[in-house]
Amino acid sequence: MTENQPDQDLLRKFDEISVKFGRARAALGKVVFGQEDVIDLTLATLAAGGHGLLVGAPGLAKTLLVTSIADLMGLSAKRVQFTPDLMPGDVLGSEVLEESAEGAREFRFIPGPVFCQLLMADEINRASPRTQSALLQAMQEHHVTVAGARHDLPEPFHVLATQNPIEQEGTYPLPEAQLDRFLLQIDVDYPDLEAERQMLAATTGAESQQVDAVMTCDDLIEAQKLVRQMPVGEQVVDLILTLVRAARPVEGAKERVRNFVAWGPGPRASQAFSLAARALALIDGRHAPSLDDVKRLAGPVLRHRMALNFAARSEGIDTSSFIRDLVEGA
Repeated sequence: MTENQPDQDLLRKFDEISVKFGRARAALGKVVFGQEDVIDLTLATLAAGGHGLLVGAPGLAKTLLVTSIADLMGLSAKRVQFTPDLMPGDVLGSEVLEESAEGAREFRFIPGPVFCQLLMADEINRASPRTQSALLQAMQEHHVTVAGARHDLPEPFHVLATQNPIEQEGTYPLPEAQLDRFLLQIDVDYPDLEAERQMLAATTGAESQQVDAVMTCDDLIEAQKLVRQMPVGEQVVDLILTLVRAARPVEGAKERVRNFVAWGPGPRASQAFSLAARALALIDGRHAPSLDDVKRLAGPVLRHRMALNFAARSEGIDTSSFIRDLVEGA
């Protein structure tokens, strides 16, 4: 989008998509209680064309959120339970040797569950690094290679993975390269008292709340195009670069950063900030992102793209509090 006044057709499309996202938010709020921020960030992840990592204790409706989003947007969805014995072929698919009635033998590719529009990778850190790495090409390039042959994934393609932060026995930490491919890490906390009261009344009765489609996959693709056409102010860009660069333990960085940060965010963090901030604005019906959008996204964008060292842990400093200090000092 240029600096000139955008044409009315673009604004009309923007308003139509924004209204549909508003309906999606409202519908999700009726089945996932007390998680408004999680809902917003997950929808923003999809509107930005990215993948999301949902981190939270069991029973916080992470799976329900993903399946409800698939129903709301009319997306083909599949769920894979990641376990230590899961193999790459179980996710990507594999070739099998078949013999025809005439006796001719040939290999046929059988697609795995990754061939969908919305893949839920449940407890992704329970699979071996070999299986986790099988998703890397799919997440970045939207195609997979099996036996030397390329197989394209459907569009749009998104991965929403879940991770349990408290059961670490039998888990394999995600490699930094894969973590970086998640646009946002969305922490799912416990609901407050009133939200849990509403959830109790709504989920233990005779009837359960269902969600109906309010969008299509074409609407989602259109939203992703609109996000990339949205203008970004210079102040927003400056704040993004300030936050990302301030988290890197390089020469010239603040002493606190050099002392406590093992490794910092790369340029993909800046891209995630820019896309996710515009996506949040679209969902809210605003025509441009604000500084508050960037500050709101600091944790989800940065917490999985940086790591603190032992010195920070010995001082009782965790990543979330460190990022909050970065935002306050920006």
